[in-house]
Amino acid sequence: MNKTYMQPKEAITREWFVIDATDLPLGRLATKAASLLRGKHKKEFTPHNDNGDFVIVINAEKVKLTGNKLNKKVYYNHSGYPGGIRERKASVMKDKYPEEMVERAIQGMLPKNRLGRQMFRKLYVYKGAEHNHQAQKPKEMKVE
Repeated sequence: MNKTYMQPKEAITREWFVIDATDLPLGRLATKAASLLRGKHKKEFTPHNDNGDFVIVINAEKVKLTGNKLNKKVYYNHSGYPGGIRERKASVMKDKYPEEMVERAIQGMLPKNRLGRQMFRKLYVYKGAEHNHQAQKPKEMKVE
């Protein structure tokens, strides 16, 4: 009888990947990044362990939104106080806070628990083409 392999925490090896967001649809970028953060691309994927890799997203301001999402999509924040809701259109988010827009898309595709928060900490998003993780020798990841 075959047993399902469950990778122990000690055996986890992590790599670094760079994704260039230039002219990529936001959803395609987010699904690829979330999959890498979770470790679903590895043959030893274990759902209850964080065995994913580190992901660096560059050129976040050049990400593409298809259709009329730039004008119609709205991002909400609430302070917790009455009347404390704030809403921003995707066009404002792309101009002023492109890193947050990409982070929110990716975080929405991760588990909603402490494991998901742990995975999210391995994500680094940068507005321009420069990042300060050259010492980790990240590999270029292509997104179709």
